[in-house]
Amino acid sequence: MAEQASWTLDELVRRVAAGLAAPGYPGAPNGRVRELPDRRVVRWYTTTGLVDRPALRGRTALYGTRHLLQIVAVKRRQAEGRSLAEIQAELAGATDKTLRRVAAVPDEVIAAEPAQELPAAARRSRFWADPPGAAEPVANGGGADTVTKLTAVSLPGGALLMLPVDHRGRPDEGDIHAIRTAARPLLDLLADRGLLSLDERSPS
Repeated sequence: MAEQASWTLDELVRRVAAGLAAPGYPGAPNGRVRELPDRRVVRWYTTTGLVDRPALRGRTALYGTRHLLQIVAVKRRQAEGRSLAEIQAELAGATDKTLRRVAAVPDEVIAAEPAQELPAAARRSRFWADPPGAAEPVANGGGADTVTKLTAVSLPGGALLMLPVDHRGRPDEGDIHAIRTAARPLLDLLADRGLLSLDERSPS
């Protein structure tokens, strides 16, 4: 498959999300594996050899169809419960034909121009980008001006999530683990924009 790399990293990540929105991808098998890879994950895949290195135009990294197929194939195999070591053993040096079969990326996702809107069926919700809805009044056993009691959940990078203390009391360990797992895409977004400093754990 002769091709000219022409997608930026952000464009590649968008196409990966669109490719994984196609039927047959059940999502992450557990909380330790990221459902949709972001910029940091793509760079890590490249460093470890799961994905080919991009072409360079000046200081800009450019990606093409093979990179897209490699990343989607990795995520589909992870969804089947395979480890990254098993996936690398299977897909290292795989032909484009094999990658197309495993990744099953729709042709319209590959062919779409960089500035073109991806197919509606292939877009996934980015909950952190949606504008917040109007806040509902919180009952706290007093009048409308009663101050709501808050508790904080610490997140990686020093971020804090403030929550109202309701009849259940403060979040337990199970709540905190679930919150931290759900917050990871937002934290990665903040880190990519230089608003937060996360540790250098290996992403999945």
